[in-house]
Amino acid sequence: MLVVFIRTLILFLLVVVVMRVMGKRQIGQLQPFELAVAIMISELAAIPMQNTGIPLINGIIPIITLLLAQLLLSLISLKSIKARGIICGKPNILIENGKINEANLRKEMYTLNDLLEQLRIKGTSNIQDIEYAILETNGQLSIIPKSQKRPVTPEDLKIQTDYEGIPLDLVIDGVINYSNLEKAKLDENWLLTQLNNHDIKDTKEALFVSLDSSGKLYFQKKSMEGKGN
Repeated sequence: MLVVFIRTLILFLLVVVVMRVMGKRQIGQLQPFELAVAIMISELAAIPMQNTGIPLINGIIPIITLLLAQLLLSLISLKSIKARGIICGKPNILIENGKINEANLRKEMYTLNDLLEQLRIKGTSNIQDIEYAILETNGQLSIIPKSQKRPVTPEDLKIQTDYEGIPLDLVIDGVINYSNLEKAKLDENWLLTQLNNHDIKDTKEALFVSLDSSGKLYFQKKSMEGKGN
């Protein structure tokens, strides 16, 4: 039993490291060859876990080999546009100027039902409102609506807007993020003062605290509804 536990732990840690080295993409964003590698790695790891008669190295070596092959293909894709098209494929236009491209649908083995389903998921029901619908190499459908159907932006109305950066997380689950405090040119005393003003006596009582680019503080106390300042 102990041997099985140790083998499983070793293979689990190896797979986690391998997947981490492969990158941070979600399953739906993987290229076909990356998805194939991920599936094969999981299968290779499962076999030595289930059968203790198989030497552990017989599972480790193929996993490392697949990792090296994946890294090599990724490097080739980065260096060569031509190779990238062969390895990853190319995006295909399924709708152009409000008209379905039947040839590309057949080429991608994409049915009209598949297309309509994806359009509904993207919040678009009228094909005539679409300038382009592009099937990306990872299987995702990108939709570019016609200019008349796009949401109005401040630029369209010639309205000047203030800069809006990414909010800084100052406290997560009661723990202060000192690097973000320093980035905001603030200190712990300032943070505690702000929290005390809103009946939070200690940062450990705070579930989440963030500061946006306009200087507005958002906080939520543990086991309480979120409040804003």
